[in-house]
Amino acid sequence: MSESVVADFVGRFFAPGVDGEPPRGRIILSQRRLVLAADGYKETIPLSKVFDVTIGQVPPEMAGYFNDTVTVAYRKGEGRAVAAIEGKGTDIDRFATILFKVLLNGTKALARHPAKVGGRVVDADTRQTRLDVTQGALTFEGDGDAFTVDLANVVSVERAQRDLGNGSHPVVSFRHVEDGTAVTSEVGMTSGRLTNVLGRYVRLRYADVQAELEDLEPSEEEMEVLVAAYSAGPGVSLNKVVDIEPQRLTMLLNGLIDEDLLVDTDEGTQLTAKGRVVVGQRIESVNT
Repeated sequence: MSESVVADFVGRFFAPGVDGEPPRGRIILSQRRLVLAADGYKETIPLSKVFDVTIGQVPPEMAGYFNDTVTVAYRKGEGRAVAAIEGKGTDIDRFATILFKVLLNGTKALARHPAKVGGRVVDADTRQTRLDVTQGALTFEGDGDAFTVDLANVVSVERAQRDLGNGSHPVVSFRHVEDGTAVTSEVGMTSGRLTNVLGRYVRLRYADVQAELEDLEPSEEEMEVLVAAYSAGPGVSLNKVVDIEPQRLTMLLNGLIDEDLLVDTDEGTQLTAKGRVVVGQRIESVNT
């Protein structure tokens, strides 16, 4: 391949034409294609044909062979095909992140931001933007000021039909907390294929945090402390902004730190990514 390789590792895979037990071979990803190669077998998948990527969802016919996988759905000839890739934990996680970046980085998108502030619809213009995928964030640059969405602050995501100036098309609509307010952004890519991939990426990152929060049920006192930590910002003592007896506050803080919702830093007690989502969900419920 003439284009540069961005990922190259050894793992097992299942793809069209593989019979029986999945082979162990090389998984090579470049800016244009994904290649699966083993003795006597090679499958080349143009990235322009990929329309979906899932993590951890093993197709039924492969369940007896694989545990954690990255599954790639793509168009092959007149039909569709699926390839499932398994590797070591760090390899497969890194591969999934790189694959999404290669598929989405630099792509053009129509964006309406904000489409809503709280529950109020905003008459914002649609922008022509270019998407930049970084670790944990999406940045949209183009007409007007660029805006960045911290994926740790996303509190809901859905696929919807919207008219962003080019007729009604599928868009990714996601709510995220921005300066203490729940904001909705709507983004439509240049094709339904890329819109689907973007929606999958946002949902995966949102689901990662949601899975960690399933068993958390903060009390009203704990929520008061979390919201205060969000509002106060770095360097402000929570003793000065919450009306809770100091000994009780210390106990609450220790419990929230144990649950990985708060963390002690040189600048004071601050919210973790999980803590920001918990607060974001509370802010969203109040705003709506």
